[in-house]
Amino acid sequence: MQNHAYTSRQLVLPLAAIFAAIILGTLFGSSGAANAQQTAASSDRIWQDLKGDVFGDRAILVDTGVVRIEAPKRAQDAAIVPVDIYIDPAKAADDIKSVTLIIDVNPAPVAATFQIGKDAGVTHLSTRVRVNDYSYLRAIAETRGGELHMAQTFVKASGGCSVPAVKNQDEAIATMGQMKLRQFPPQETMTKAQELQLMIRHPNNSGLQRNPQTQYFIPAHFVQKLSISQADRPILSMEGGISISEDPNFRFDFTAHGTGDIQVEAIDTDGKVFRNQWPLEATGL
Repeated sequence: MQNHAYTSRQLVLPLAAIFAAIILGTLFGSSGAANAQQTAASSDRIWQDLKGDVFGDRAILVDTGVVRIEAPKRAQDAAIVPVDIYIDPAKAADDIKSVTLIIDVNPAPVAATFQIGKDAGVTHLSTRVRVNDYSYLRAIAETRGGELHMAQTFVKASGGCSVPAVKNQDEAIATMGQMKLRQFPPQETMTKAQELQLMIRHPNNSGLQRNPQTQYFIPAHFVQKLSISQADRPILSMEGGISISEDPNFRFDFTAHGTGDIQVEAIDTDGKVFRNQWPLEATGL
Protein backbone atom coordinates (compact mmCIF):
# COMPACT_ATOMS: atom_id res chain seq x y z
CA MET A 1 0.00 0.00 0.00
CA GLN A 2 1.31 3.41 -0.94
CA ASN A 3 2.47 5.52 1.96
CA HIS A 4 1.42 9.14 1.65
CA ALA A 5 3.98 10.90 3.85
CA TYR A 6 3.45 14.50 4.87
CA THR A 7 4.09 16.88 7.71
CA SER A 8 1.75 19.44 9.18
CA ARG A 9 4.20 22.19 8.24
CA GLN A 10 4.23 21.14 4.59
CA LEU A 11 0.47 20.84 4.24
CA VAL A 12 -0.71 24.45 3.99
CA LEU A 13 -3.92 25.61 2.33
CA PRO A 14 -3.70 27.71 -0.83
CA LEU A 15 -4.14 31.39 0.01
CA ALA A 16 -7.28 31.64 -2.13
CA ALA A 17 -8.95 28.93 -0.06
CA ILE A 18 -7.96 30.61 3.20
CA PHE A 19 -9.27 34.00 2.09
CA ALA A 20 -12.49 32.43 0.82
CA ALA A 21 -13.05 30.76 4.17
CA ILE A 22 -12.33 34.00 6.05
CA ILE A 23 -14.68 36.02 3.81
CA LEU A 24 -17.46 33.47 4.19
CA GLY A 25 -17.00 33.45 7.94
CA THR A 26 -17.14 37.26 8.06
CA LEU A 27 -20.25 37.48 5.88
CA PHE A 28 -22.16 34.60 7.37
CA GLY A 29 -20.71 34.12 10.85
CA SER A 30 -23.70 35.46 12.79
CA SER A 31 -26.56 35.16 10.29
CA GLY A 32 -28.28 32.01 11.42
CA ALA A 33 -28.57 28.36 10.44
CA ALA A 34 -28.80 28.89 6.68
CA ASN A 35 -25.56 30.82 6.58
CA ALA A 36 -23.87 28.27 8.86
CA GLN A 37 -24.81 25.67 6.27
CA GLN A 38 -23.05 27.74 3.62
CA THR A 39 -19.86 27.89 5.67
CA ALA A 40 -20.17 24.15 6.32
CA ALA A 41 -20.38 23.63 2.56
CA SER A 42 -17.27 25.79 2.12
CA SER A 43 -15.43 23.67 4.69
CA ASP A 44 -16.52 20.52 2.87
CA ARG A 45 -15.19 21.86 -0.43
CA ILE A 46 -11.81 22.49 1.18
CA TRP A 47 -11.85 18.95 2.56
CA GLN A 48 -12.52 17.46 -0.87
CA ASP A 49 -9.34 19.11 -2.14
CA LEU A 50 -7.39 18.39 1.01
CA LYS A 51 -8.04 14.71 1.61
CA GLY A 52 -6.13 13.61 -1.49
CA ASP A 53 -3.04 15.46 -0.27
CA VAL A 54 -3.20 13.68 3.07
CA PHE A 55 -4.53 10.22 2.21
CA GLY A 56 -4.19 9.93 -1.56
CA ASP A 57 -6.97 8.00 -3.26
CA ARG A 58 -7.62 5.69 -0.31
CA ALA A 59 -11.24 5.06 0.69
CA ILE A 60 -12.37 6.78 3.88
CA LEU A 61 -15.30 5.19 5.72
CA VAL A 62 -17.54 7.74 7.43
CA ASP A 63 -19.51 7.45 10.69
CA THR A 64 -18.84 3.75 11.24
CA GLY A 65 -18.60 4.20 15.00
CA VAL A 66 -14.92 3.28 15.07
CA VAL A 67 -14.01 6.89 15.87
CA ARG A 68 -16.03 9.75 17.32
CA ILE A 69 -15.12 13.43 17.78
CA GLU A 70 -16.68 15.99 20.10
CA ALA A 71 -16.14 19.75 20.35
CA PRO A 72 -18.34 22.70 21.33
CA LYS A 73 -20.65 23.84 18.55
CA ARG A 74 -19.66 27.43 19.27
CA ALA A 75 -16.22 28.06 20.72
CA GLN A 76 -15.97 30.34 23.74
CA ASP A 77 -12.32 30.99 22.89
CA ALA A 78 -11.21 30.18 19.33
CA ALA A 79 -7.59 29.85 20.49
CA ILE A 80 -8.40 27.15 23.05
CA VAL A 81 -11.11 24.87 21.67
CA PRO A 82 -11.41 21.55 23.55
CA VAL A 83 -11.57 18.45 21.38
CA ASP A 84 -12.32 14.89 22.49
CA ILE A 85 -11.64 11.87 20.28
CA TYR A 86 -13.07 8.46 21.18
CA ILE A 87 -12.04 5.14 19.66
CA ASP A 88 -14.15 1.97 19.77
CA PRO A 89 -11.75 -0.84 18.84
CA ALA A 90 -14.57 -3.41 18.97
CA LYS A 91 -16.08 -1.85 15.83
CA ALA A 92 -12.85 -1.95 13.83
CA ALA A 93 -11.53 -4.89 11.84
CA ASP A 94 -8.09 -4.33 13.36
CA ASP A 95 -6.32 -2.32 16.05
CA ILE A 96 -6.16 1.45 15.57
CA LYS A 97 -2.60 2.59 14.90
CA SER A 98 -3.12 6.34 14.38
CA VAL A 99 -5.59 9.20 14.47
CA THR A 100 -5.20 12.34 12.35
CA LEU A 101 -6.95 15.51 13.52
CA ILE A 102 -7.82 17.94 10.71
CA ILE A 103 -9.31 21.44 10.87
CA ASP A 104 -10.41 22.18 7.32
CA VAL A 105 -10.05 25.96 7.17
CA ASN A 106 -6.91 26.43 9.25
CA PRO A 107 -3.82 27.65 7.37
CA ALA A 108 -2.15 24.33 8.26
CA PRO A 109 -5.19 22.01 8.33
CA VAL A 110 -3.46 18.94 9.78
CA ALA A 111 -3.51 19.84 13.46
CA ALA A 112 -1.80 16.64 14.57
CA THR A 113 -1.31 12.97 13.87
CA PHE A 114 -1.28 10.70 16.91
CA GLN A 115 0.39 7.29 16.71
CA ILE A 116 -0.99 4.77 19.19
CA GLY A 117 1.31 2.16 20.67
CA LYS A 118 0.47 -1.47 20.05
CA ASP A 119 -1.49 -2.88 23.01
CA ALA A 120 -1.53 0.60 24.58
CA GLY A 121 -5.32 0.43 24.90
CA VAL A 122 -5.95 4.10 24.10
CA THR A 123 -9.69 4.68 23.59
CA HIS A 124 -9.97 8.38 24.47
CA LEU A 125 -7.78 11.38 23.70
CA SER A 126 -8.44 15.05 24.28
CA THR A 127 -6.50 18.21 23.53
CA ARG A 128 -7.04 21.92 22.79
CA VAL A 129 -6.77 23.50 19.36
CA ARG A 130 -6.94 26.80 17.51
CA VAL A 131 -9.81 27.15 15.04
CA ASN A 132 -9.42 29.97 12.53
CA ASP A 133 -12.98 30.13 11.20
CA TYR A 134 -16.22 28.15 10.98
CA SER A 135 -14.99 24.68 10.14
CA TYR A 136 -15.43 20.96 10.35
CA LEU A 137 -13.03 19.23 12.71
CA ARG A 138 -12.29 15.72 11.49
CA ALA A 139 -10.77 12.70 13.20
CA ILE A 140 -9.50 10.03 10.80
CA ALA A 141 -8.50 6.77 12.45
CA GLU A 142 -6.30 4.28 10.61
CA THR A 143 -6.24 0.60 11.52
CA ARG A 144 -3.08 -1.47 11.40
CA GLY A 145 -4.62 -3.17 8.37
CA GLY A 146 -4.89 0.17 6.55
CA GLU A 147 -8.60 1.00 6.84
CA LEU A 148 -9.52 4.66 7.32
CA HIS A 149 -12.52 5.68 9.44
CA MET A 150 -13.67 9.29 9.82
CA ALA A 151 -15.93 11.26 12.14
CA GLN A 152 -16.52 14.99 12.02
CA THR A 153 -18.12 17.84 13.94
CA PHE A 154 -18.74 21.46 12.98
CA VAL A 155 -17.40 24.29 15.14
CA LYS A 156 -18.25 27.98 14.94
CA ALA A 157 -15.12 29.96 15.76
CA SER A 158 -13.12 32.83 14.34
CA GLY A 159 -9.50 34.02 14.42
CA GLY A 160 -8.06 31.34 16.66
CA CYS A 161 -4.72 31.15 14.86
CA SER A 162 -3.98 34.86 15.27
CA VAL A 163 -5.27 35.47 18.81
CA PRO A 164 -2.45 36.97 20.95
CA ALA A 165 -0.77 34.64 23.41
CA VAL A 166 -1.98 34.64 27.00
CA LYS A 167 1.57 35.13 28.33
CA ASN A 168 4.15 37.55 26.98
CA GLN A 169 7.06 36.01 25.11
CA ASP A 170 9.62 36.57 27.87
CA GLU A 171 7.44 34.77 30.40
CA ALA A 172 6.69 31.97 27.93
CA ILE A 173 10.38 31.42 27.18
CA ALA A 174 11.32 31.45 30.87
CA THR A 175 8.98 28.53 31.64
CA MET A 176 9.22 26.74 28.29
CA GLY A 177 9.53 22.97 28.55
CA GLN A 178 8.17 22.64 32.08
CA MET A 179 5.81 19.67 32.35
CA LYS A 180 3.16 18.41 34.73
CA LEU A 181 1.54 14.98 34.74
CA ARG A 182 -1.76 14.27 36.46
CA GLN A 183 -2.79 10.67 37.04
CA PHE A 184 -6.37 9.53 37.48
CA PRO A 185 -7.43 6.12 38.82
CA PRO A 186 -9.58 3.79 36.70
CA GLN A 187 -13.21 4.90 36.70
CA GLU A 188 -14.48 1.33 36.67
CA THR A 189 -13.15 -1.26 39.06
CA MET A 190 -13.20 -3.97 36.39
CA THR A 191 -10.89 -2.18 33.97
CA LYS A 192 -7.14 -1.72 34.01
CA ALA A 193 -7.31 1.47 31.97
CA GLN A 194 -5.72 4.50 33.60
CA GLU A 195 -6.01 8.13 32.63
CA LEU A 196 -3.22 10.67 32.35
CA GLN A 197 -3.16 14.39 31.65
CA LEU A 198 0.07 15.89 30.32
CA MET A 199 0.58 19.66 30.39
CA ILE A 200 3.58 21.28 28.70
CA ARG A 201 4.64 24.90 29.02
CA HIS A 202 5.33 26.17 25.50
CA PRO A 203 4.15 29.27 23.57
CA ASN A 204 3.30 27.15 20.52
CA ASN A 205 3.38 30.31 18.41
CA SER A 206 1.40 29.93 15.20
CA GLY A 207 3.35 32.47 13.12
CA LEU A 208 0.12 34.47 12.65
CA GLN A 209 0.20 36.27 16.00
CA ARG A 210 1.57 39.80 16.34
CA ASN A 211 3.83 41.20 19.02
CA PRO A 212 1.55 43.69 20.84
CA GLN A 213 4.38 46.23 21.20
CA THR A 214 5.98 46.09 17.74
CA GLN A 215 3.06 44.66 15.72
CA TYR A 216 5.58 42.42 13.95
CA PHE A 217 4.56 38.81 13.43
CA ILE A 218 5.97 36.43 16.03
CA PRO A 219 7.77 33.56 14.22
CA ALA A 220 6.13 30.14 14.37
CA HIS A 221 7.58 28.09 17.22
CA PHE A 222 5.73 25.03 18.46
CA VAL A 223 6.03 21.50 19.80
CA GLN A 224 6.48 19.43 16.68
CA LYS A 225 7.06 15.96 18.11
CA LEU A 226 5.90 14.34 21.32
CA SER A 227 6.34 10.81 22.61
CA ILE A 228 4.82 9.27 25.73
CA SER A 229 5.83 5.81 26.89
CA GLN A 230 5.85 3.55 29.91
CA ALA A 231 9.20 1.92 30.60
CA ASP A 232 10.18 2.44 26.93
CA ARG A 233 6.91 0.87 25.74
CA PRO A 234 5.16 3.38 23.42
CA ILE A 235 1.76 4.66 24.55
CA LEU A 236 1.17 7.69 22.34
CA SER A 237 3.20 9.92 20.05
CA MET A 238 2.30 13.04 18.13
CA GLU A 239 3.47 15.07 15.18
CA GLY A 240 1.86 18.45 15.67
CA GLY A 241 1.55 21.82 13.99
CA ILE A 242 0.43 25.39 14.60
CA SER A 243 -3.17 24.41 15.40
CA ILE A 244 -2.30 22.95 18.82
CA SER A 245 -3.00 25.63 21.42
CA GLU A 246 -0.53 27.49 23.61
CA ASP A 247 0.72 25.33 26.51
CA PRO A 248 -0.18 21.97 24.89
CA ASN A 249 -2.47 19.81 26.98
CA PHE A 250 -3.28 16.15 26.34
CA ARG A 251 -5.52 13.82 28.32
CA PHE A 252 -5.83 10.14 27.41
CA ASP A 253 -6.47 6.70 28.79
CA PHE A 254 -4.20 3.67 28.39
CA THR A 255 -3.59 0.17 29.67
CA ALA A 256 -0.60 0.04 31.98
CA HIS A 257 1.92 -2.78 31.67
CA GLY A 258 3.55 -3.27 35.03
CA THR A 259 4.67 -0.35 37.18
CA GLY A 260 7.33 1.25 34.99
CA ASP A 261 7.75 5.02 34.88
CA ILE A 262 5.88 7.28 32.48
CA GLN A 263 8.42 8.90 30.15
CA VAL A 264 7.83 12.00 28.02
CA GLU A 265 9.96 13.62 25.34
CA ALA A 266 8.94 16.76 23.43
CA ILE A 267 10.86 18.39 20.58
CA ASP A 268 10.00 21.83 19.23
CA THR A 269 10.65 23.46 15.87
CA ASP A 270 13.82 25.12 17.19
CA GLY A 271 15.23 21.68 17.95
CA LYS A 272 14.94 22.07 21.71
CA VAL A 273 14.34 18.77 23.51
CA PHE A 274 12.40 18.54 26.77
CA ARG A 275 12.24 15.34 28.82
CA ASN A 276 10.64 14.26 32.05
CA GLN A 277 9.42 11.11 33.77
CA TRP A 278 7.18 10.18 36.67
CA PRO A 279 6.49 6.98 38.62
CA LEU A 280 3.17 5.35 37.81
CA GLU A 281 0.90 5.66 40.81
CA ALA A 282 -0.61 2.51 42.28
CA THR A 283 -4.27 2.05 41.38
CA GLY A 284 -5.26 -0.48 44.00
CA LEU A 285 -6.38 -3.00 41.40
